[in-house]
Amino acid sequence: MPEHSFHLKAHWPGLRNDVGEIESGNLKTQVSIPPEMDGPGIGTNPDEMLLGAAATCYIITLAAMMERSRLEKEDLTMTSEGIVDVTNGVITYKKIIHRPVIVLKSTASAKDEELARKLAERAESSCMISRAIQGNVEMGLEVNICKKEVTG
Repeated sequence: MPEHSFHLKAHWPGLRNDVGEIESGNLKTQVSIPPEMDGPGIGTNPDEMLLGAAATCYIITLAAMMERSRLEKEDLTMTSEGIVDVTNGVITYKKIIHRPVIVLKSTASAKDEELARKLAERAESSCMISRAIQGNVEMGLEVNICKKEVTG
């Protein structure tokens, strides 16, 4: 079974409210604690990176599943929300909610719409990041499926 290794290099020059740097492949950015947690808010932070990993894994998985199913689409966009709870000084990544918007061709049938919804739901359990955090972070999904309007 093939394995893939990914490597990250990090540098943190100071204490809690300093700014560090990470580099991994095409990712190179500054990192710090977000202002919501009394940090400097420079660059990105672990909360955004976990949300980004979960969101990009989900949308790529969904697109691949749609391709394999030969479900034609006009567009696929998404917003995602990460909810972090701070109770008694304990910080917990509580929930991630994905809100994909699948725009099907104007000629899409009810069967196509049903398939799009099933694939959107299945992509969540198929995404490797969702599987990695399963049991630790609650996952939510709010799917919006529509057809492209015919103009002209």
